Amino acid sequence: MSETSKPLTDFGTSITSSAAPDRFPTPEEEAARFALYRQFKAINAIDPKLYELYDVKRGLRNSDGTGVRAGFTNIANVHGYVMSDGEKLADEGVLSYRGYNLYDLVNPQSANHRFTYEEIAYLLLMGELPTRTQLNYFISVLDNARELPDGFTASKIMRDTSHDIMNMLARSVLVLYVDDDHAESRRPEHEVHTAISLLSRLPRIMVLSYHAMRSRFYGESMFVHPFIPGQSTAETILSMLRPDRSFTPLEARVLDVMMCLHAEHGGGNNSTFTTRVLSSADTDPYSAYAAAIGSLKGRRHGGAAHQAIAMHKEIEENVSNWENDDEVADYLAKVANKQAYDKTGLIYGMGHAVYTTSDPRAVICKQLAHELADGTEKEKELHLLESIERLTPEVLKRERGIQKDVCANVDMYSGFVYSLLGIPQEIYTPLFACSRMAGWAAHRFEEIVSGKRIMRPAYKSAHTKIRPYIPMDERG
Repeated sequence: MSETSKPLTDFGTSITSSAAPDRFPTPEEEAARFALYRQFKAINAIDPKLYELYDVKRGLRNSDGTGVRAGFTNIANVHGYVMSDGEKLADEGVLSYRGYNLYDLVNPQSANHRFTYEEIAYLLLMGELPTRTQLNYFISVLDNARELPDGFTASKIMRDTSHDIMNMLARSVLVLYVDDDHAESRRPEHEVHTAISLLSRLPRIMVLSYHAMRSRFYGESMFVHPFIPGQSTAETILSMLRPDRSFTPLEARVLDVMMCLHAEHGGGNNSTFTTRVLSSADTDPYSAYAAAIGSLKGRRHGGAAHQAIAMHKEIEENVSNWENDDEVADYLAKVANKQAYDKTGLIYGMGHAVYTTSDPRAVICKQLAHELADGTEKEKELHLLESIERLTPEVLKRERGIQKDVCANVDMYSGFVYSLLGIPQEIYTPLFACSRMAGWAAHRFEEIVSGKRIMRPAYKSAHTKIRPYIPMDERG
C-alpha cells in the first residue's frame, strides 16, 4: 500500500459542516481532508543536487564536516582535529571551559574530589574560577532560589502533567515568566538573577515532574520531598528523587561529575546555538531557555542517549556471546547496513561532528562506569560497550567504506552510568538540560553583549519562475 493510500486515523475521520454536524461529508470534502497531508513529502522536498550546485551549507556544515563559523566565544573550546594545508587531521579531543581543561576542572580520580558543578557554573557565568568566599556565596544564592512560586507544584506540575519531562521543563520555564515582574528587563542584574533562579529551580521541577508523571500515568506514589538547604545540586536531585532520600557519597560525586560534563560544549551545538539565535532577536531569557530545552529534546541532540541505550539493549538480546568479537562485529555490521535496530545505518554512541580520536567526556564517563561497575554483575555489560567502541571503526570501514576517524561520544557511556546510579531513563535528557543551563546562560550573556546583530542566514529559493495566478473557480 502506498503512503498516500493508507487509511488515515488523524484528527477526525471526516469533515463536517458546522450547520449540519451529523451529515456525511461530500466526496469533495473528503478529498479536501485527504489533500491536507497526502503530498507532504513531495511538496517539501528539495532536489539534493541544488545543495551541491550552489554550495549550500546544509546543517551549517562545510563539505568536510566542519561547522560554518558563525561567531567567536570566550566560553568554551571544543577541539577534535587540526587543519593542515586544507586537510582535516585527527587529533586528541580537548574540551576547555573558559580556558581550563575539563580534566583539570573535574579530575574524577582525585581522592580529594569535592562537588564541582556549582564551581563550574560560576566559572561559566562569571568568567573566572571563584574564591572560596565567592563560591560559598554563590551556593547560598542557589539555595535561596530553589523555592517555587506558591501553588506552582500543585497547579502547574501535578495538575497539568505530561508524559514527557522535557515538555514539562520547557513549559515551566515559560510559566515562570509570568511570576517575574521584570521578565522583559535586559539589565545584567536581571539576566544573572534569572539564570541563577533557573539553575536552582530546574532540578526540582525535573524531579517533581517525574514523580507527577509516574503517579498520573502509572499509579505510583507521588513524592514531594522538600529540598535540604546546604546540599549540592547533585545531592538535591538524588535526595528528592529517591523515596527514602538515601544515597552514597560515591553516587552523589558521580552525578556531580556527570553534570559537569554536560554543563557546556561550545556555541555550535544545536541547543546553545538556539539560545544564541533567540537572544540575537532580543527576546526575553525565559523564551530563549525554553527554546533551548526544546532543541535538546531532539533525538539528534540530547535525546540521542536514548537511541544508544535502546541499540545496546538490542545488541545484548541478539548476540549470544558478548565476549566474542566476531559475533559483536557481525551484529554491528547489520546495524551499519540498515538491517538492524532502527535501520538508519547509525551506530549510536559512536562518532561526533568535532571529535575524531577521543571525546574527553566519553573518556571520563568510562572511568566513572568502571568505578561503579567493576566487581559487580554489570561489569560484563560494560565490557560489551567497550567492545562496541573498539570494533565500530573497523566495521564502518569494512561495511560502509567510511575512512574518517570515529570515536565514542558521551552517549556511549552516559546512559550506562545513569543506570548504575538508579536514575530513571525518563530524566536522562532532563538531567542534561539542568546541567547545560549554565552553558546556555553564559552564551546568552555573551550574545547580548557582543553579538549585536540578529542572526539571519540566507536561504536560496528553489523556485526559478513566478507561477501564474489562477482564480479560485478555475482551480482543478
